[in-house]
Amino acid sequence: MQQPIISTRQLRKIYIMGATQVNALQSVDIDINKNEYVALMGPSGSGKSTLMNLLGCLDSPSSGEYWLNGTNVSTMTDGDLAEVRNKEIGFVFQTFNLLPRLSALENVALPLVYAGFSKHDRLERAREVMAAVGLGDRVDHKPNELSGGQRQRVAIARALVNNPSIILADEPTGNLDTKTSQEIMGIFEEIHQQGNTIILVTHEADIALHAHRIVRLRDGLVETDTRNENIVSLLNPA
Repeated sequence: MQQPIISTRQLRKIYIMGATQVNALQSVDIDINKNEYVALMGPSGSGKSTLMNLLGCLDSPSSGEYWLNGTNVSTMTDGDLAEVRNKEIGFVFQTFNLLPRLSALENVALPLVYAGFSKHDRLERAREVMAAVGLGDRVDHKPNELSGGQRQRVAIARALVNNPSIILADEPTGNLDTKTSQEIMGIFEEIHQQGNTIILVTHEADIALHAHRIVRLRDGLVETDTRNENIVSLLNPA
């Protein structure tokens, strides 16, 4: 039996706001295997963003354990977490988070600067992933010269450039129209087929239905964890 790429046990996150204690996450146990495609859903305040920040090593839990690729990252220092983030996780955000003064190619190559690649190797790898997301002819464009969908493709290419084991996407279609959203979800499906593990945070049911497993949170707890039978039955016909 394969070891999960992500495993949490009694994961909790408490925020102290003045005299108030907010239990953002309460004892969350979740296992995600390599090459799974999981959607995290839930209403505002359910804990899905807090869970995403913990899974993405952007924050540390108040208590509990988080194992990523066999390593206990729940007790790591901020510096160690940053290193794990850069090696293991590619992030895609709703707001794209591109640097406006850099070209699309330079934005995509940025994570490789921190990984210590030479400039030549950075740009060569960045060209590869830009071509893979259909933007081989837009490498020299600045973000403001691209459409919303193209900017999100640049952000996806940047997430892929380090060959991460996990892609974490936070409301990746939130700023896009329906047609562009479907195109972006098509890219995620291709990425998943190539072996990546994808964790998608969304409040939109039609977007979540692209995932093969849907985890719903409420009040900091896992409410339901179900397979998307529509997708699974299409992939594994009887």
